[in-house]
Amino acid sequence: MKARVVAHARYAVAEIDKRIYGSFLEHLGGAVYTGIYEPDHSTADASGMRQDVIDLVREFDTPICRYPGGNFVSAYNWEDGIGPKEDRPTRPDLAWKTLENNHVGIHEYADWADKAGLEMMLAVNLGSRGLDEARSFVKYVNHPGGSYWSDMRRKNGRADPWAVKTWCVGNEMDGPWQVGHMTACDYGKLANETAKALRAFFDQVYLFSIGGRPNDNLVMVYYIYQRAFQNDDGGRAAAIAVVLFLIVIVVSVLNFQLLRFGERRT
Repeated sequence: MKARVVAHARYAVAEIDKRIYGSFLEHLGGAVYTGIYEPDHSTADASGMRQDVIDLVREFDTPICRYPGGNFVSAYNWEDGIGPKEDRPTRPDLAWKTLENNHVGIHEYADWADKAGLEMMLAVNLGSRGLDEARSFVKYVNHPGGSYWSDMRRKNGRADPWAVKTWCVGNEMDGPWQVGHMTACDYGKLANETAKALRAFFDQVYLFSIGGRPNDNLVMVYYIYQRAFQNDDGGRAAAIAVVLFLIVIVVSVLNFQLLRFGERRT
């Protein structure tokens, strides 16, 4: 299959949103620990962040980065990642079956994002927690001062709010692998109520919800096309097509018979 593209410098449909070139950081594998954060690394700065990674991220000119996940966020208590590191709890990570020491939390991530020159996008836990946790997290991050959570942030060393504008409401809640898995209807209700609560406090936000998995809504004919022409699996595609044809014949015959039966009764 060949594709032909014509690019015209003077023809523009719309401005491309820079966020589509964004990235993603999750407490998964070596992404955080030994990834961005490794105090014993030769390039680590005073806060333990690897300068070589920061330089690479700057080179990529990444505009925005989502944190802390990913599947990880659906069982994550953001409060575990604030305060002195020696007082932070170590908890089992239910998503990736590891132990999380919480040495990197919102403060460390925010400092890293500033050094890397990118905007923060934060995700809230709608799996094991919900609306109230999301509301508290936004207050901790964005409220100037005078409230419980904003004063807690100031006590932990950050006087000014980060004023994060981009938030993700949950993660892959449609997936049975997700902690707190729910139906699309239940997620839609929870996401909507959470969005209303967040905007009631901080209305200058961009909220991202989640959709279904890419192949969940495929019609059968398109699936057959994919198997035959994209996956080079003509045998299976032909078998599915025959079964689909037989189903259509059976349903058509039954429908015809029911219509005839109805006419006779009248």
